[in-house]
Amino acid sequence: MEKIQHSNIKVNGISMHIAQIPVNTTNTPIIFLHGFPELWYTWRHQMIHLSSLGYHTIAPDLRGYGDTSAPSSATEYTAFHIVGDIVGLLDHLGLDKVFVVGHDWGAMIAWYFCLLKPDRVKALVNMSVVFSPRNPAKKPIETLRKMFGSDYYICRFQEPGVVEAEFARVDTALVIKKFLASRKPGLLCVPKEVGFGGNPNSKIPLPSWLSEDDVNYFATKFKRTGFTGGLNYYRAMDLNWELTAAWTGEQIKVPVKFIVGDLDLTYNTPGVKDFIHKGGFSKHVPFLQEVVIMEGVAHYINQEKPREVSEHIYDFIKKF
Repeated sequence: MEKIQHSNIKVNGISMHIAQIPVNTTNTPIIFLHGFPELWYTWRHQMIHLSSLGYHTIAPDLRGYGDTSAPSSATEYTAFHIVGDIVGLLDHLGLDKVFVVGHDWGAMIAWYFCLLKPDRVKALVNMSVVFSPRNPAKKPIETLRKMFGSDYYICRFQEPGVVEAEFARVDTALVIKKFLASRKPGLLCVPKEVGFGGNPNSKIPLPSWLSEDDVNYFATKFKRTGFTGGLNYYRAMDLNWELTAAWTGEQIKVPVKFIVGDLDLTYNTPGVKDFIHKGGFSKHVPFLQEVVIMEGVAHYINQEKPREVSEHIYDFIKKF
């Protein structure tokens, strides 16, 4: 961890915190994009492993997270804002093309990045969240509500302040543990009467891959910032749908490797397995070269299986 350098840079009108391990090499650098509720820290293992193999590794706190600026309005968290932040980061570092690695919301942003700026991407390794082609007839939140009900977590995240208040009823470290240690592969539905905080006296045993120090790192940052920045990504989903109308039908045209755990709640969302395995995924991502289903692995795959994920990334990017 002592190899990781930290700095804050000005990009796209915000201050962005980046962690990186510079390496004097001709290899294409790698940028890692984290999900919710995570930080650059989720990529610590991959950064160290891949830097030892000669790759400059870069992991920002995305807009709204950690030590990066967090605009208050959800309208400032569209895919165009986040992709703009990433392009600004690459320009600041003088990087033309990069390998992109994403997970969870970071995977969503990675898909958008490849859709909007494929000229800056050499290849993509994405985890957990498949590419979702835009349906011009269906707004995302309304569609999810009809399919899975109003208690579905993405629907519950929509109203500003409500879920934040539920999180605030319990210790921030407990919220982090609830997410990172979860292994339920079914739909995440949380009725209002239960709340996302749940019982403040809950004891959640940590899996072997997650330490109290890890939890405390996340918790310290989220205790300071709150969760609104991360939740605003969900609150901008319909706006993303509106703004990307001109890209309806566009494919992802960069080389892609996709990795997901068989216990991941995203993989077990109705329709996703068929989309992946029956041709829908490869139709919309025509340069999809590999799909890896990791057995017995849940959502936070890059932390749960750090070495295996690092090796999967290297095995793919070393081809280019």
